[in-house]
Amino acid sequence: MSFASRSLWLKAALVGLSLCHFASAAPATVPEVADFVRRQSITTVSTAEIDSFTPYSFFASAGYCAASKTLTWTCGANCLANPSFKPVAAGGDGDKVQFWFVGFDPDLNTVVVSHQGTDTSEILPLIEDVDIAKTTLSAALFPGVSSSVEAHSGFAGAQANTANAVLQAVQQAMTTYGTNNVVTTGHSLGAAISLLDALFLPLHIPTAKVSFIGYGLPRVGNQAFANYVDAQPISVTHINNKEDFVPILPGMFLGFHHPSGELHIQDSNAWVACPGQDNSSDECTVGDVPNIFEGDESNHDGPYNGVEMGC
Repeated sequence: MSFASRSLWLKAALVGLSLCHFASAAPATVPEVADFVRRQSITTVSTAEIDSFTPYSFFASAGYCAASKTLTWTCGANCLANPSFKPVAAGGDGDKVQFWFVGFDPDLNTVVVSHQGTDTSEILPLIEDVDIAKTTLSAALFPGVSSSVEAHSGFAGAQANTANAVLQAVQQAMTTYGTNNVVTTGHSLGAAISLLDALFLPLHIPTAKVSFIGYGLPRVGNQAFANYVDAQPISVTHINNKEDFVPILPGMFLGFHHPSGELHIQDSNAWVACPGQDNSSDECTVGDVPNIFEGDESNHDGPYNGVEMGC
């Protein structure tokens, strides 16, 4: 995407999120001793583990490709990076409904669900990004989830648009290929939708072993949402690149919080694992990017171990 398009996104975010310029304006809620312990437990991610995420980086990037391309697995470099992938279903129009696809990767022995991130040339996804009203999760899609668990209404609406189609495709893929492993992935808005998918799918397929791997994930819900994610038997990893400011939006002062599971790519290109929710160490995103003016828009698309997001 062009710098001009990203600048448009930033301006819309500034207006829609009503930022007070500093996400750190919210009062600290973690005692200093606990914060010290969190900083001490930050660990460097090994090269082997970093490389293990690369197939999913390409799947997240392929989420930007038209459904006609992912359904036939002819989406160029993103598809060639995972040549054994077997597409099962794809949909969306890139406007009212984000592109998405579901399929099976025999090399990873997992079903993969991917969603398109924000395309700033399309106004509806942009509006979804800056619609900061929180909403309870749909009782039909998320049965039994407490009404205290609230999500960004734009993200929740985008996930609802494809939930049933994705569910049907995942069930079909699991049956056809004989696996219980499911990974949901995406970048930016696509990561937000995919995190909601990771909560949604096990409620309807109890045998599914679900993992979430997201890139440039914005905050999706409130504190109860973050706690709910952490309490689920799913693996959650959200990878943030250097000074990307999207992961600090919407601000914590607006009541939004990240679940645990952050991996942060440093300026040196080393990766570190940041324990806890919204870790405030300067080695992690919240501490490294205290406000959007200290962020770098160009870091949002990557690279994530060499992978730039986009089709």
